[in-house]
Amino acid sequence: MMNWRKRREPMPQKLWMALQTVYILAGSTILALSYNLFLLPNRIASGGLSGFATIVYEVSGIEPAVTMWVLNIPLFIAGVLLLGGWKYGGKTLAGTLFLPFVIYVTRHLDAGVDDPLLAAVFGGIGVGAGLGLVFRAAASTGGTGLLAQIIHKFSGVSLGACVFMMDGLIVTMSAFVFSIEYALYALIALFVTGKTIDIVQTGIGYAKVALIITQKEEEVRSVILNQVDRGVTYLPGEGGYTKDARPVLLCVVNRNEVATLKHWVQSADHEAFVVVTDAAEVLGKGFKNEVAGYNNGTS
Repeated sequence: MMNWRKRREPMPQKLWMALQTVYILAGSTILALSYNLFLLPNRIASGGLSGFATIVYEVSGIEPAVTMWVLNIPLFIAGVLLLGGWKYGGKTLAGTLFLPFVIYVTRHLDAGVDDPLLAAVFGGIGVGAGLGLVFRAAASTGGTGLLAQIIHKFSGVSLGACVFMMDGLIVTMSAFVFSIEYALYALIALFVTGKTIDIVQTGIGYAKVALIITQKEEEVRSVILNQVDRGVTYLPGEGGYTKDARPVLLCVVNRNEVATLKHWVQSADHEAFVVVTDAAEVLGKGFKNEVAGYNNGTS
């Protein structure tokens, strides 16, 4: 008999809203510190409104926080109109105001990193981690991050890709203000940022999807349910050459369960054809319930 795991109850509404606030504030803080410690002192305008603020600071001496506050106002209004009304706007307003505030109060911090390559890598990681946390609260810090949210909503393109596309123009501008070399460093930071956002959003492939083609589907089904202790789903299949019916079994396991799965499948049918691939995100029994799934219609 299958050992069903206990179903987790949805997160209470108030707790989810509090967690959203933590994500927004923590993400904004991480982003701001990464910007001040790594990107700004090394003249790396890695896209976004913060990158544009870096260019403005180089040209005019205006504090980046001031530039971000001023330009975020029309973008915030667009977010309210296009992304969920005032419920979305309230969360976005928190990030929009808090990020420049942290940038301003930490503007004198110095990490002592003078290597632009190191600054691009670690600054990109920090910015991506911060944006990823904010995005998980279905909010934004404004700027091109907000534009990325809008494009993601209406196009389905990943948030990392949206950020990368929207920020390309800023990097191009930096090549003229600083140099092509610094623009290339900005591209490195931008690439790292996009990848980090996707990792924070969907994880690092902790789960694996196994597709099993076998003539002994009952035996394989039994060992998956009882020995591996995972669920299994039948998918109708057909041999491309013989046209014979060949059921395909689908099973999702953790990384550390792949070897166990292969062992028991092969013990049940040594001729079974098994394909194992990464799963970016898994929700349901036996796996993590992503916080984003607990929004209960609030985002």
